Amino acid sequence: MQYRRFGTLDWRPSALGFGAMRLPTTDGNSANIDEPEATRMIRAAIDSGVNYVDTAWPYHREQSEPLVGRCLKDGYRDKVKLATKMPSWLIKEEGDFDKHLAIQLERLQTDRVDFYLLHALNKTYWPNLRDLRVFDWAEKAIADGRIGHLGFSFHDDLSLFKEIVDAYDWTFCQIMYNYMDVDFQAGREGLQYAAAKGLAVVIMEPLRGGSLTQEAPEAVAALWASAATERSQADWALQWLWNQPEVSLCLSGMSTMEQVEENLASASSSGVGTLSKADLALVDRVRDAYRALSPIPCTDCKYCQPCPSGVAIPRVFANYNSAMMYGDHARYRMSYNQFMDAGARADNCVECGRCESVCPQQIEIIDWLKKAHAFLTKTGAS
Repeated sequence: MQYRRFGTLDWRPSALGFGAMRLPTTDGNSANIDEPEATRMIRAAIDSGVNYVDTAWPYHREQSEPLVGRCLKDGYRDKVKLATKMPSWLIKEEGDFDKHLAIQLERLQTDRVDFYLLHALNKTYWPNLRDLRVFDWAEKAIADGRIGHLGFSFHDDLSLFKEIVDAYDWTFCQIMYNYMDVDFQAGREGLQYAAAKGLAVVIMEPLRGGSLTQEAPEAVAALWASAATERSQADWALQWLWNQPEVSLCLSGMSTMEQVEENLASASSSGVGTLSKADLALVDRVRDAYRALSPIPCTDCKYCQPCPSGVAIPRVFANYNSAMMYGDHARYRMSYNQFMDAGARADNCVECGRCESVCPQQIEIIDWLKKAHAFLTKTGAS
């Protein structure tokens, strides 16, 4: 196992962290974790040098934290730093901070969370937590030992990310980042901004939820095949991240022992400067090849926002384009139907045409919204 820097802390994290969000299940129901197999996987990773385990309140329908707590018995708790996250959406008043942390400590069967994150900060959750004086509360929880270090995970735009980074003396943050999403949410600029401020940066979705490990389209597969060094698609994606000194560790939500073993092997051969200029250029060409498969030429400029009817046009298009690019139809249909507010979906379009009048790409937005909605709400395998 390779170990890296973690901001300004005198502690070195394993390059690979274990994310307990996609554990194996017994029947496809995310609440029904296959506990023997999940325990075997997590402990195997720890035995191989992984020293960071990440979970959160909602993972596996609130069953991940209890599973992790049981898994870390028999001396495994002392071998790792444990991270979990405050359920930001459940915080309505100051008393909710202590209430929810107490439940989490009980679930995790521990008296201390080493790394505690404010979960999924965005334009809604951030001001609420800030105004409820979350930092005053956190300082007390740090002082009495319930929390080791405070950080946040993030899902919004770059300007808000910088605002949050500058608002407190954070130890770390967690962002979505991979070789396809270099300009999405915090992106590369946010990564470098936070690292320059002394924060450790934990990477989530390094494989884009598994999309970057799907069977590659012909054009992409041909590029990978041309590489001087043979690697799996997952290894390319992870090595691209570990090549960057600002990355503190990569979380992987592993679902099988095979994935654990593959990722451990990748982590063992990782390091800053591992990839050559030719390797990095190849990844850039792969990114371009994927983007060329995107049917809607949306650049996420947001000139079409706000839509008078509330349609989140760029997000609708992002789900549709991603489904077409990666071939992972089920994932992006789930994203559209389960994680987008009903009022933001494409079927709320009233065809007023305002968006088309301001679109720099001259996209036929109304027609594409109809096509995207029909596809993303379709049932079946196609």
